[in-house]
Amino acid sequence: MRLEWLIRSQSIVTLAAGMIYPYYLLFLKNLGNTYSKYGLAFAVFTISSAAVSQWVAKKLDRHALSILVYSSLGMTAAMLLFPWVDSYAWVLALQFLMGACSAMQKMSEKALLADYTQPGARGGTIGSYHFWTSIASGFAVIAGGYVIDWLTIDALFYCSALLYAFSAWAVWKHGKQGAQSGG
Repeated sequence: MRLEWLIRSQSIVTLAAGMIYPYYLLFLKNLGNTYSKYGLAFAVFTISSAAVSQWVAKKLDRHALSILVYSSLGMTAAMLLFPWVDSYAWVLALQFLMGACSAMQKMSEKALLADYTQPGARGGTIGSYHFWTSIASGFAVIAGGYVIDWLTIDALFYCSALLYAFSAWAVWKHGKQGAQSGG
């Protein structure tokens, strides 16, 4: 299957995101401590994602692999910075970065799924893709709880950063191998 590398790399991204997401909400609640601040933080995420999607769309056909690498590297940076956040303004800045990275990841993932599948024969591959990324998400939430119980929420951010970085490396490695082999 030509998409095994994408399934693996995006399962790692889903693992990284799923590991931190439920606990990251608690982290935001402690920093924002009001529903309006909490709402604003998520609005910044979604609005930046929407805005960046317009910019990314023009580059997808030629640069989907690079965009996928940069999205994981951006999320790596965000996860490394979150434990050091001590103000709500920094939360908003990181929410902006994460929204941008989310748009980059989701759009490049979809473009690559389309590029590496054939019309009329996409269902099985997309089903497999969804299965493995969803399984990774389920295990991630469980793993995140154990990491927090045994260590700290900061350690969870660092574990997530490591997974995002590994995914970036895996996509970069595939892109480099693909370029050397002509496809």
